[in-house]
Amino acid sequence: MKTINGIQFAEMVQMGAHHLAQNAAYVDALNVFPVPDGDTGTNMNLSMTSGAAETAKGTSEHLGKTAQSLAKGLLMGARGNSGVILSQLFRGFGKSVEGHAELTAEQFAAGLQYGVDTAYKAVMKPVEGTILTVAKDAAKKAVEAAKEVDAIDELMTLTLEEAKASLKRTPDLLPVLKEVGVVDSGGQGLVYVYEGFLASLKGEELPEKTVASSMDEMVSAEHHMAIQGFMDTADIEFGFCTEFMVRLDESKKAFDEGDFRNDLSAFGDSLLVISDDEVAKIHIHSEQPGEVLSYGQQYGDLIKIKIENMREQHTDIVGEQPKKAKKTKHPYAVVTVAMGSGVSEMLKSLGASAVIEGGQTMNPSTEDIVKAIEEVGAERVLILPNNKNIIMAAEQAAELLEIEAAVVPTKTVPQGMAAVLAFNPEASVEENQKAMTSAFAHVKTGQITHAVRDTSIDGVEIAKDDFMSISEGKIILATKDLDEAAKELLASMIDEDAELLTILYGEDTTEDHAQSLAEWVEETYPDVEVEVYNGKQPLYPYILSVE
Repeated sequence: MKTINGIQFAEMVQMGAHHLAQNAAYVDALNVFPVPDGDTGTNMNLSMTSGAAETAKGTSEHLGKTAQSLAKGLLMGARGNSGVILSQLFRGFGKSVEGHAELTAEQFAAGLQYGVDTAYKAVMKPVEGTILTVAKDAAKKAVEAAKEVDAIDELMTLTLEEAKASLKRTPDLLPVLKEVGVVDSGGQGLVYVYEGFLASLKGEELPEKTVASSMDEMVSAEHHMAIQGFMDTADIEFGFCTEFMVRLDESKKAFDEGDFRNDLSAFGDSLLVISDDEVAKIHIHSEQPGEVLSYGQQYGDLIKIKIENMREQHTDIVGEQPKKAKKTKHPYAVVTVAMGSGVSEMLKSLGASAVIEGGQTMNPSTEDIVKAIEEVGAERVLILPNNKNIIMAAEQAAELLEIEAAVVPTKTVPQGMAAVLAFNPEASVEENQKAMTSAFAHVKTGQITHAVRDTSIDGVEIAKDDFMSISEGKIILATKDLDEAAKELLASMIDEDAELLTILYGEDTTEDHAQSLAEWVEETYPDVEVEVYNGKQPLYPYILSVE
């Protein structure tokens, strides 16, 4: 095969994505660097799946156009270090080949090399022994081989062989890999993609799913625990894996990718920044994710926010108790109220200093709020009650405190999330109170809960144990069917201005149901982005927000 067109390349992408998906769990178990996210395979799989889906929608006989579709899908779906790097490899590839309807072996090799160059530029501090090294060695081999072979399938064979050889060498470049006896997880994921490419080119079946066949290859949960055990939870300097996108706005601060990357480097490590004319995608490990998000807001609206506490992830894996950090006096604190461990963790990851357990049926007292704030030990504080029944207690607490304090009168968790994102540590308490109040004003909140008795409100007949759909505090529907309650509620909330839906599912529903609901929204309202989180909140199967 001397050349390939866009349709053939799309088939390669589908095969590569499918093979990676089959082996995502294996790649997850290999993860060990740079900090224990534990989800490299999942992130790469979701990234590549997004790229493959966009490729399928934008397949053209013109290879350059198909490659651009892949690059777009990967950019929007990129997650985690390796997922973002994967997107950069094919972003560069797409730029290199955009003018070609078909590719020769030499042009294909040049595209791989340009992808590597692009990926290295996107990483603030490239580390060898990772997916970058595997991609670099494979591309270098492809460029050399293209001088002697003109068949693309033969070129891909040699490229894959070098990728596998480079993967085996990764423990020699990263001591921690050698110490625990594994290869780099991101590099392994790239090898799976390339194996899929080659299988497609040759018209062969995909290689079998990787299964551990010896103790050396064992990647069970126990092995994963052993790998993560080489790092102490307390040694994680930057604890929050923070990913988000900025929808660039020309009316705001002018965006320069290099300056943006340099500025963000002060907030943490494992930094990746990629952008096109419309959006910038950011991945960083930081101790203050709220400050990172505030910085990003200078350039446009934030979308697709994902923040994970890596100390908690590590503790869950190795089963250790996290070591308590030394208490220090903080210049500023944001203290909020919520029910559900998932909701609490999310608020903390967005920048809340403390989350008081409380809400419906369990309103914290003024004393509870004062004690929580004193425990934080801040010089100034903003209080977010997240419930209309807690606002007065919060205001009383603010009056009793001997430090500067103000209440941001949030009535729901989604309002609280929007308010926390608007917090600016450089602003005064009064300025933050105004800005945070303004930030949640445009958030629509919907909730579904159970009726505790028979009644009739605003013309809605309600029977005990009905699911009640509540929009902005008003009951709009009562039904025995949770699916109906959720869909009717969403239909009342989503209008032509809606851009982002956040679904927090609680203890009284399942992840499968939440994902099914998200899929329904994506089909019914294709212009609305959907994010699903496990809030673990009691009483409310769903808390929904539309922005």
